[in-house]
Amino acid sequence: PPPPLFQAEDGIRDVLGGLVGSEMCIRDRNASCENRLFFRDPTAFAYFANPDCTAKPAGTLIRNKAYAKTLKAIRNGGADAFYVGAIAEDIANAVQGDLAIAGDMTAEDLANYEVVERAPVCIEYRGYKVCGMGPPSSGALAIGQILGILENFDLGDDPLGEEAVHLFAQAGRLAFADRGLYVGDSDFVTVPIEGMLDKDYLALRADLITDMDMGTAEPGEIDGFNPAAPDPAAKTSGTSHISIVDRWGNALSMTTTIESSFGNGVMVRGFLLNNELTDFAFAFEDSNGFPIANRVQPNKRPRSSMSPTIVFDSSGAVELVTGSPGGSRIIGYTAQSIVNHIDFGLDPQESINTPHYQNRNGAATELEEPISGVTLDYDRAGLSEALADRGYVISNTSTLTSGLSIIHLDGEQLIGGADKRRDGTVAGR
Repeated sequence: PPPPLFQAEDGIRDVLGGLVGSEMCIRDRNASCENRLFFRDPTAFAYFANPDCTAKPAGTLIRNKAYAKTLKAIRNGGADAFYVGAIAEDIANAVQGDLAIAGDMTAEDLANYEVVERAPVCIEYRGYKVCGMGPPSSGALAIGQILGILENFDLGDDPLGEEAVHLFAQAGRLAFADRGLYVGDSDFVTVPIEGMLDKDYLALRADLITDMDMGTAEPGEIDGFNPAAPDPAAKTSGTSHISIVDRWGNALSMTTTIESSFGNGVMVRGFLLNNELTDFAFAFEDSNGFPIANRVQPNKRPRSSMSPTIVFDSSGAVELVTGSPGGSRIIGYTAQSIVNHIDFGLDPQESINTPHYQNRNGAATELEEPISGVTLDYDRAGLSEALADRGYVISNTSTLTSGLSIIHLDGEQLIGGADKRRDGTVAGR
């Protein structure tokens, strides 16, 4: 087959530091073309930029022969072709030779890596079973808590109604408070999964919700559990998601990430390396000396927000496959897609087109500005004013760039939806 192709898109413009397809140079946002944050190694720079330090124009077709060889090596040699041998050595050398911050990864580190299969995390919600990815991802637990809290309320019939937005935001506050305190790599810290999703516990959390914004929520107390200190940091992401159902009814919800946009900016064998270590807490303990659950430790996996989710109906059949990129906002995007389907009866595209709203237990609640031709229109100003009367501070964030991919299995029919906020598409045969 021909080598994989890369087509420059508008999304590269901010990373390169110049507008794609314009006369701007990368040095317009960097004092020196040699002193650049992204694509600082020669390989990545040559792939994404022109020799004169301008960004390659949108539509430029680039053949990535090195990546084609990498894929063929993995095809022929399996996982060992990646984790042992020449590719692993090149990765380690690139990390150690990073022009910005040299790392100390070795080829032995890669050879010692092991995939760990973990049980899914599930919760019952209004007669459906919602299952997702367990720790060290916080996605299924936070979504489960949001849903378990919302189950104690009637959300009404309007997904953009004041009461629905209020309840969803408050449930998000409570879930993110617990997420920060309790969730980390379960090989290193005890994550009280059953306690966090206990319906009686979530009912008590729901009782904290009033008609007003509660402000920053405190984590709950789970009986018999001595937690670590919280890690409140919200992480950014360079993430993708796909949802697939095949002809035999097998369903896949998969989220993949290299953390920040373009990872750490270093390219090896045709692919960018990730900077996933930034998903760890940047402190080992809090001001009182209590260890943080998501602290850095050898051989530990960092906490993420990835939320690949499959929803089953009351008979146990797959009902919905959903998920999204978006950093820590993934949790809200995915939870909202489930609520839109179950509570409001929206089809996948209607669900995706509904403007987003969420609170990650920060000072401000985010309401998405409607995007012409992409989202539904609604009275954002009126909703903001109504929420302000409830004590809310509304974020100035105008866009919430989800990348939802949703499939609804309706009998023999598959109904798909893709997010035009990014570059989503739906295909079937």
